[in-house]
Amino acid sequence: MSKYSHDSIVPFEGSEQSKKEQVAGMFDQIAFRYDTLNRLLSGGIDIYWRRRAIKELQELAPKKVLDVATGTADVALMTYKYLQPDQIIGIDISEGMLELGREKVAKLLLNKHIELQKGDSEAINFPDNSFDAVTVAFGVRNFENLEKGLKEMYRVVKPGGKVVILEFSKPNKKWFSGIYNVYMKLIAPKAGAWLSKNKEAYSYLNNSVKAFPEGETFLHILQHCGFTQTSLKRLSLGICTIYCGNKRND
Repeated sequence: MSKYSHDSIVPFEGSEQSKKEQVAGMFDQIAFRYDTLNRLLSGGIDIYWRRRAIKELQELAPKKVLDVATGTADVALMTYKYLQPDQIIGIDISEGMLELGREKVAKLLLNKHIELQKGDSEAINFPDNSFDAVTVAFGVRNFENLEKGLKEMYRVVKPGGKVVILEFSKPNKKWFSGIYNVYMKLIAPKAGAWLSKNKEAYSYLNNSVKAFPEGETFLHILQHCGFTQTSLKRLSLGICTIYCGNKRND
């Protein structure tokens, strides 16, 4: 499988741990402030991004959904709110994030519909063709091997099913790029360090976004992994992108 430059971007330079281990540890450390930081650093627009991504599944009306890299279950909860599937399973490698997600699910009395499990996105512990749809928000940048993770999502989605990926990207307007770069390089890491006591996490955010193969390049990777009817929609001047792909219904 091909390797991409962002596959080797890690949170803690000099660590002997694998990227996967570092990412899990990083999210365990910042879990207690993760939701607050998302709202603060995005000005709350991340809620709109997630809603737009979930809307891509409206026509499909999936009954069983897998949310990969579910974190604190924001997408899983929003998917239930808007689409009302029978079952949503969320997987993540960070137990710290999952604990907070389970609290949110329990508070809304949704345990019968949403189940959160510790799981590896690159070795999904479900049989082939298990889900009508797969979602992942801001998670594919963290894969240790991008193609391996995408192929796993392709494997577990049913023929005729759909994968929706929400990920950060770089602005497509020149006048906005300078403001964005200053924000990502200086402001976000400092705010992250102040609120979560973890500057590395938000420096990693900037570095991994810069290295990620976005736009048409990412669509080609999806196609290489088997997806058809691939598409992208840029949001908020290009700082976030929704990618969609279908599994051929042979």
